[in-house]
Amino acid sequence: MAATYVEILRSEFPDIDSELFDYITGVLDGCGADFEDGEEVFEAVGGVLQEVSADSKNEDDVRDICLQMFNTLQLSRRPGPPSQRQVLLDAPVQLSQMSMDTTSANNDVQGIWMMKRPQNTMVDAKKLEKAEAKLKAKHERRNEKDLQKASIPLVLEEASASQASSKKEGRAEQAGKNRSYDIRIENFDVSFGERCLLQGAELSLAAGRRYGLIGRNGLGKTTLLKMLASRSLHVPPHISILHVEQEVAGDHKAALQSVLESDTLREGLLGEERLLNARIANGTAEGMASIRLSEIYCKLEEIEADKAPARASIILAGLGFSPKMQQQPTKEFSGGWRMRLALARALFARPDLLLLDEPTNMLDVSAILWLENYLQTWQSTILVVSHDRNFLNAVVTDIVHLHSHRLDSYRGDYENFVKTKEDRLKNQQREYEAQLQYRQHIQVFIDRFRYNANRAAQVQSKLKVLERLPELKPIDKETQITFRFPENFEKLSPPILQLDEVEFYYTPDRHLFSGLNLSADLESRVCMVGQNGAGKSTVLKLLMGDLTPISGVRQAHRNLKIGYFSQHHVDQLDLNVCSVELLLNRFPGRTEEEYRHQLGGYGITGELATRPVASLSGGQKSRVAFAQMTMSCPNFYILDEPTNHLDMETIEALADALNKFKGGVILVSHDERLIRLVCKELWVCEAGKVFRLDGGFDRYRDVLYEQFKKEGYL
Repeated sequence: MAATYVEILRSEFPDIDSELFDYITGVLDGCGADFEDGEEVFEAVGGVLQEVSADSKNEDDVRDICLQMFNTLQLSRRPGPPSQRQVLLDAPVQLSQMSMDTTSANNDVQGIWMMKRPQNTMVDAKKLEKAEAKLKAKHERRNEKDLQKASIPLVLEEASASQASSKKEGRAEQAGKNRSYDIRIENFDVSFGERCLLQGAELSLAAGRRYGLIGRNGLGKTTLLKMLASRSLHVPPHISILHVEQEVAGDHKAALQSVLESDTLREGLLGEERLLNARIANGTAEGMASIRLSEIYCKLEEIEADKAPARASIILAGLGFSPKMQQQPTKEFSGGWRMRLALARALFARPDLLLLDEPTNMLDVSAILWLENYLQTWQSTILVVSHDRNFLNAVVTDIVHLHSHRLDSYRGDYENFVKTKEDRLKNQQREYEAQLQYRQHIQVFIDRFRYNANRAAQVQSKLKVLERLPELKPIDKETQITFRFPENFEKLSPPILQLDEVEFYYTPDRHLFSGLNLSADLESRVCMVGQNGAGKSTVLKLLMGDLTPISGVRQAHRNLKIGYFSQHHVDQLDLNVCSVELLLNRFPGRTEEEYRHQLGGYGITGELATRPVASLSGGQKSRVAFAQMTMSCPNFYILDEPTNHLDMETIEALADALNKFKGGVILVSHDERLIRLVCKELWVCEAGKVFRLDGGFDRYRDVLYEQFKKEGYL
């Protein structure tokens, strides 16, 4: 057993008098938690100890003793073995009491300076006073720093954009000659705080084409959309822009009426029509009123205003709103449904440039399939950020790839982009190798004849050839993303996890499930699909034991350890700390290297791990959430919409990790690519039942298409 600092003090300084001994141990007791290393212990009591030891110990000896005492102080603060330094609370924690305890602790520290200092001692009183003053000043500085840190709110960086202006385009716009709906933005930069996201970039959007904006998480896709929507990047003023970013504010208006009002032209004409008719009826109309009314009727007929309610209703129905929901006030909808409502308003309004940021995140599989079909006939320009590979293949006509602070454009869908990009990289690699070989060939000649007078002219000529060659740059390949799910568990014998004849409801008047029978084991790769609101998340909570069945039984193996990723997992992260601190707070007692290693397994490396979580992109926050979830090494994963905000490369890495994982997996997802890569069994949650669908995802798509056609949504 290691010696305590008291024992070290008595052993190393046997002649120390009792009053001085009490004084030093009092300082170490009161301030031990604040010392960061042995040097700080030496600064506090080293001078006093040197006086006590006289000539028996030099300064280095005293420093070593202070380091030993510091190490014992560190050990004494750890409750239990280093690998298990966790505190089990046996009662609820009252924050008000914690505040009082903190005040009390500060008073205890202040009491150190009021200790009765030994008067009759062999130590120089002035040196003792100097040591005390130094230690007290250190504490005051630290307390002041902590107070400042607590009072400063987290300030997030802001995005900014700049671009080179074209005088020719400016003159054309001022003269009203530029009526094209094509968008071309040249030589522009976008930054987020001090980080450069795009530099000298170009973006060309041809009217009527549908563009998919892709790139790794954190590179600036969402920021670029915001710069376009705010017109921080120059878009001709006659081009209307609509960015689906925020949910609709709830009020008393019905959902259908909210969508109809998004068409400002129609609403303006109808409002003017009502006003003119009222004036004509009460005899206050001007002479031109009837002529203007005729113009309004012509315009309303031209824009097919009478068909607007039916069109709005079809859009809402396709996005999952039942006839009853379409008449509900918007304030009664949850945030996810209000985001759908925002999307419906944008689709109904038909802007010249529609900006969509991860539109499939808020949708279930049936709504995604409907949206794919609807956007295929879209007449104006779309720029969409999406991680859904199948959605991009179904919708877009072009791909814009954000990487290396620039934008590259490709004709065709995502599959064509992958093929074309690979061909480009191969050609660039061949050119690089050919140029490298040519340079080496010239250099060999120069090195061989550098000092040959007869070849001096040729050598000079070769040197000039080298100077004229373009700068040689290696191929810029994106780093490969890998996920790893740790495994250190034994095989469990079935049954692992099952529900038998389970009945559940939140209110007795509305039964959610009855006769629910489900089972899974460590070999399971299950995906559950169904419309939003069907109860998928409730089923997951019943499987985990977070909800108790009204009747029926949940059975789980006693050694089952579930890792759960919820839809709102990212929202529940502490945004004010960095990723390393986040893991330290959740799993205390490990080294920084262990936390960094865990985060690195999910692509959070280098300075990303030390940034405040609030400054990370949505995809990076999801990776942090994965790192946190897997830290305890579960043997079964239940994942509820894990792909939201992840880029396509990360989804592929997630699928690969799940396939290599030796435990069980139940997955709720709308991402067709992930479902096809991972799942061996498809559960459909519908009408109070969960049943296995033979034929997998292909059969499920066919069922949904048949339903859309039957109900007239396609």
